[in-house]
Amino acid sequence: MASTQDHILVVDDDAETRSLLQQYLQKQGYRVTGAADGKALRGALVTARPDLIVLDLMLPGEDGLQLCRDLRTRSNLPVIMLTARGEETDRIVGLEMGADDYLAKPYNPRELLARIKSVLRRARSLPENLEPDAAKSFAFAGWTLDVATRNLTAPDAVVVPLSGTEFKLLRAFLAHPDRVLSRDQLIDFMISRDAGPFDRAIDVQVSRLRQRLRDDAREPRIIKTVRGEGYVLAAQVEAK
Repeated sequence: MASTQDHILVVDDDAETRSLLQQYLQKQGYRVTGAADGKALRGALVTARPDLIVLDLMLPGEDGLQLCRDLRTRSNLPVIMLTARGEETDRIVGLEMGADDYLAKPYNPRELLARIKSVLRRARSLPENLEPDAAKSFAFAGWTLDVATRNLTAPDAVVVPLSGTEFKLLRAFLAHPDRVLSRDQLIDFMISRDAGPFDRAIDVQVSRLRQRLRDDAREPRIIKTVRGEGYVLAAQVEAK
């Protein structure tokens, strides 16, 4: 069951769909507020103070992408986007606009529930009062990553070059330490329009990052494999 403090804002212009989802989430222990459009969403942000927004893409007036982009200019409130569209392009654009996750309709309510729990856990795993995008550097296991310069410095002070993909992957791990990240989640954290084929070879990218970190592939200490689930950064992270 959810914590009594977990408050979900459901934004969907279809009254029946919105009502059914509200009822389902309430049965799971969440407090739920409904909104039919962007205007109602903005009002609810002030009065309801939600912990997470479930946002339909196809809305009258401002669509979900516009609303998500606007939200990201003022808040890091977690957003899960829903859409009747199932095309990969829409998923990528939604994530680029700042959505934390994306689910195509029709969907199983239990899958949405699992994603809500996962996104809330990820959001709460961040250091208090410090969002990942605000961090200028990360220190972990003797290593330091400078976000602005993208320089990775080893414990012996040697600067290790990173490719763009390696930087994104390491950045995703550092924002979610001690959390098992599935391959799909890592793709979502890293994906962009020019992402290329790395989504089909995430294991290769993790292997290359381990090499950069001098992490033994047979017995890794920093990035560990969780069989059947994904990978976890098994190190204490200090964000500055």
